Amino acid sequence: MAATPTPSSPSKALTFARRSASTVFLWATVSGIFISRCSWAFLGLIGVLAIIATVEYFRMLRAAKVDCFPRFGMGMAVVYCASLHWFLLHGKPPHPDLDAFALFIVLAGSFTLQLRHPICRVQPLLAVAANVLGFIYIAVLFNFAARLLFIIPGGNEASGVIGESGAFLLLWLLAVTKFTDMGAYITGSMIGRHKMIPHVSPAKTWEGFGGALLFSQLAGIGLFLAFPSELAAFGNIGHVIALGFILALLAVVGDLAESIVKRALDAKDSGRMLPGIGGSLDLIDSICFTAPAMFFYLKWLLLPTA
Repeated sequence: MAATPTPSSPSKALTFARRSASTVFLWATVSGIFISRCSWAFLGLIGVLAIIATVEYFRMLRAAKVDCFPRFGMGMAVVYCASLHWFLLHGKPPHPDLDAFALFIVLAGSFTLQLRHPICRVQPLLAVAANVLGFIYIAVLFNFAARLLFIIPGGNEASGVIGESGAFLLLWLLAVTKFTDMGAYITGSMIGRHKMIPHVSPAKTWEGFGGALLFSQLAGIGLFLAFPSELAAFGNIGHVIALGFILALLAVVGDLAESIVKRALDAKDSGRMLPGIGGSLDLIDSICFTAPAMFFYLKWLLLPTA
């Protein structure tokens, strides 16, 4: 009796085609929002991606039978995004205690919800930690992309138009981060031979890492030379190069961080929103690490009065 054939995984060519199509769609969406410069459109996209990624995170936890409080976690993500974006849309700096207060509510709320369940070794601590991690990892870190939009005043809040400098800074962040991912994927697929961290991500190679660093510089320097006045906040090309390397390193770490989450939960992708890429969390994992780094670099080194 003939053996039943097992379904084969998609070929590299098909995966690349799907990934390319999803990438083109994403950049078309971002370009449309960038051209419109509507502040609500920027923040709407960031908020939707953060909330979808949070939903995916809790779905992976539940699928792996990890105790957690998904409705509370998703609700807090929505409330945090809405609160932060309200401040930004009204031309006000977010309250300095917003993040600390939100973290307090998440921690206290998670412990309060855990009171309903029996104590079984370390399981209660893992349940609380899973909620706190998801909130910080996605809602807080990814929303630094939203903060970056308003780090330099200059928009027109009354008409809902974002400042040109903020829009270009976000564009630069996305380009450097995604070119890092793209450089690692293309170079690793073509000439990757030496495994980087096989126990975390078997597909990552040192050749891909070199391509990530190269592509990040091409994107960062290229955009700075093409739009020097719009990206004047960088001061000079030295900061562009330095920040480009920092973001490239953190983009790789961010990608590997999500790999840790997925391998721990035995999940291939966080979702199926984007063919060839995966879910929202697969899309924003690197930005969750690069956006805060760029925000603090600008705020502390280049814009000390921001």
